[in-house]
Amino acid sequence: MNGAVPKLEAVGLVKDFGGVRALDGVDIRVGNGELIAVVGASGCGKSTLLAIAAGLVPLTAGAVLLDGHPVAGPGPDRGLVFQSSTLYPWRTVRENVAFGLELRHLRKAEIRERVDGYLEVMRLQRFADHLPNQLSGGMKQRTAIARALATEPEVLLMDEPFGSLDAQTRSVMQEFLLDVWRETGTTILIVTHDVEESVFLSERVYVLSSRPGRVVEEIDVPFGRDRTREVLRHPTCHDLVAHVRDRLHVWAEAALAEA
Repeated sequence: MNGAVPKLEAVGLVKDFGGVRALDGVDIRVGNGELIAVVGASGCGKSTLLAIAAGLVPLTAGAVLLDGHPVAGPGPDRGLVFQSSTLYPWRTVRENVAFGLELRHLRKAEIRERVDGYLEVMRLQRFADHLPNQLSGGMKQRTAIARALATEPEVLLMDEPFGSLDAQTRSVMQEFLLDVWRETGTTILIVTHDVEESVFLSERVYVLSSRPGRVVEEIDVPFGRDRTREVLRHPTCHDLVAHVRDRLHVWAEAALAEA
């Protein structure tokens, strides 16, 4: 990033749970309109980092800043997408997408217009009146992303959003997320344990050590915003994926030795 104030920033972030340190001095910067990935092994504190950024979990020390101002709790300026879609089973796709807008007491005409717009962006128009149990896993996640985007948050936080999907659906959803990011310009922070996914999707990758989570490397990904899956065949991509896996392997071995 350049010297501009980051859209979202973690500064010296520390989180303890009952005397056990989950995150230790984490520094992460996400510029306006960037798509940034945080990758690490299970248990390294990735989801905790995202929950703190969302304002759902208090931090022990350090700060999370949005446009330079401390995050004090949940807010409409941040949308959150989980690994499972967390849709309301009794509400249709349209009603699920509208839920956050209804909580803000917007006019019905405005809600309908905005929901229609995001159903179109997410290619869900044909399924607007379907219930979640009538949808595939990929369509459920598209609905969850539409619900998060409909409130037009400044930052979209994504916690392993494709982790529960089969390999083919996951691949399609990764490309779909890139399309949505380019179309909306939303700032996105995604956490994942999938190294290839982190390199394919992001402009920069932050690599976390095993617990306690620390940033051990920040890696620029040089493929630009108009990338396709062809970049996965590029030697530079292979080298980046191998490099990140090697770093994670070293920290996993150290954690096992300590245990």
